[in-house]
Amino acid sequence: MRLDTLSAAPGARKDRKRVGRGDGSKGSFSGRGCKGQKSRSGHRMKPGFEGGQLPLVKRLPTLRGFTNIYKKEYEVVNVGKLAGFEAGTVVTAEELVNAGIIGSKDKMLKILGEGDIKNALTVRADKFSASAKAKIEAAGGKTEEAADAAKAD
Repeated sequence: MRLDTLSAAPGARKDRKRVGRGDGSKGSFSGRGCKGQKSRSGHRMKPGFEGGQLPLVKRLPTLRGFTNIYKKEYEVVNVGKLAGFEAGTVVTAEELVNAGIIGSKDKMLKILGEGDIKNALTVRADKFSASAKAKIEAAGGKTEEAADAAKAD
């Protein structure tokens, strides 16, 4: 068997209908209606073209604009949520996920200062607000930022 001898099964391939070749072939307009933009050869409208009407993309200002691909997204946790951990615990993103406080450990973690804390905890996060840092250290705990943890390793 050779590749140049292969052929499709009978009836598997069908010739396309050649329209616009006179009155014997689907009438004089060839299925394109009467005159107009869409009846001409080579016609192709851009996607989203609405016939000269103001396009949807211009009518809705919220769809235009700029998306910063370098935006840093944080999971935010207030100090008050950390009060549930026992004293001496090392609180990391994984611990917070296991406790159901944050959704995923893939985003960066930031600790904010709302609420009170009494337990001495070691908290490891990417960022701390000044008030959160002060409250954790006032309770006898330690704060370790991601940059600090990388230097320690």
